[in-house]
Amino acid sequence: MIRIALALLLLIAAPAWAGTPGQLHALFAQWRQFHAGPGGVPDYGAAAVAARAQALTSFQARLAAIDTAGWSAADRVDWQLVQAEMNGLKFDLEVAKPWARDPAWYVSIWTAQSDTPAHEGPVHAATVELWQYSFPLTKPDAAKLAGELAHIPPLLAQARGNLTGNAADLWNASLISLAEQEEALADLAGKVKGHALLERRVAEALVATRGFIAWVKAEAPKKTGPSGVGIEAYNWYLKHVQLSPYSWEQEVAILSRELARAHAGLRLEENHHKALPALTSPANQAEWDAKSLAAIDHFIRFMDTTGVATIQPWMKPELVKRIGKWVPADKQDFFKIAQGRAPNSLFAHFYHWWDLAEMQARPHASPIRRGPLLYNIWVSRAEGNATAMEAMMLDAGLFDVNPREREVVWIMQAQRAARGLASLYAQANMIDLKAAMAMQVKRTPNGWMSPDLPLLGFEQSLYLRQAGYGPSYITGKAQVEQLFAELAEKEGSGFNVKGFYDRFGSFGLIPVSLIREEWLGAPR
Repeated sequence: MIRIALALLLLIAAPAWAGTPGQLHALFAQWRQFHAGPGGVPDYGAAAVAARAQALTSFQARLAAIDTAGWSAADRVDWQLVQAEMNGLKFDLEVAKPWARDPAWYVSIWTAQSDTPAHEGPVHAATVELWQYSFPLTKPDAAKLAGELAHIPPLLAQARGNLTGNAADLWNASLISLAEQEEALADLAGKVKGHALLERRVAEALVATRGFIAWVKAEAPKKTGPSGVGIEAYNWYLKHVQLSPYSWEQEVAILSRELARAHAGLRLEENHHKALPALTSPANQAEWDAKSLAAIDHFIRFMDTTGVATIQPWMKPELVKRIGKWVPADKQDFFKIAQGRAPNSLFAHFYHWWDLAEMQARPHASPIRRGPLLYNIWVSRAEGNATAMEAMMLDAGLFDVNPREREVVWIMQAQRAARGLASLYAQANMIDLKAAMAMQVKRTPNGWMSPDLPLLGFEQSLYLRQAGYGPSYITGKAQVEQLFAELAEKEGSGFNVKGFYDRFGSFGLIPVSLIREEWLGAPR
């Protein structure tokens, strides 16, 4: 606590900035240093949280003091991005309070890379990214990993005092994430033999995780309160953190309309193609690989020959890496069902991986946009554009080579609308998590959303933890389509699809509303 307090005093005492983008960049660097914390065991105790709130007030005042008159549209957008990040912390401090309401906040182990710029949903400041390590470990990597794991036992001990909230659904759903950490640590224990310190750290983390799970289970029956943030707080978050042009009510309308449109589009496609053979899924890994590779080749060739986008060297390799493993039909979740029948319905959404590759290959000139924005502020751009890509490639003709594959794209759109709509009602505390899951299952066409496989619980619990995430696939898609249409209208005969996508990526992974503002020169 002494280190944190001294750091906060130094930051609070720093002079206010005014006037130039360079000064904004300096403030941003200090803000990110503050947000990351001093290292070691993250502290979310009452005193540390109060100190964080005090420092936030100072940062917000310093940001507000910067005069942006005469700045370029790009620099003004950067200013808004910094403000949105600060608003994200304000929301956490005043509303979400994940360190007090959600035991899953204290999960540290991540075994897979997200397809988004940063982890989906809220995480603490000391995550352990196991997917970044190659096994067997070198001695330096073993020492590094041992150091990263050391915080887990004291953090989980601290969590028992911090978790004073009464959010029943968050509490119960956290057991899934905590069990995944337990499983990952148990698996890791078998991979680190011969590294004595690391063996001990893994064992200590595993014991601490199991003890914490037992405590969460024992406390769960006492939790009876709602888990959603409520409509008023949700609307504040949309406006001030996600920088969305919509409200909760408008999101309900957009997703309801999209869900109906997807169901209608699906049934019309099914009727149109009823004389064609039904889609089938590969029967083994060899067939799965062959079908996926053929689909990727078709996708890249289609984009190139029809002029959808400029083909970059990372495009095909990034998709090939994500072909994945074949699983039997009774074990296939929604996305495995879709990929098996129409691989490009999923690979179109994997525009995500092209975004991440571009961030590495062509880092943005602005330090504010060079890395992932905090608080999933990128969600309308990342998830919205990936979802828009599915629908736009449907309209562009990607799936015409096998017309029945068009049906899968409509099912994908319906599933995203169904789960997002359910999450909106859960955030409003109109339904609980169990009802949200049932709604998603019922409204996903053709029985493709299994009520028994882990995907369902993962999705709805994530959307309950992270306000605005569930609807963002469809509401972000709506914003991308709106921007596409406005630019086509403005540019007339000078507009072309390749030009849109080539420029669209140049703004970085920022909210679509700010891409529009910078591109068209004025807020919507």
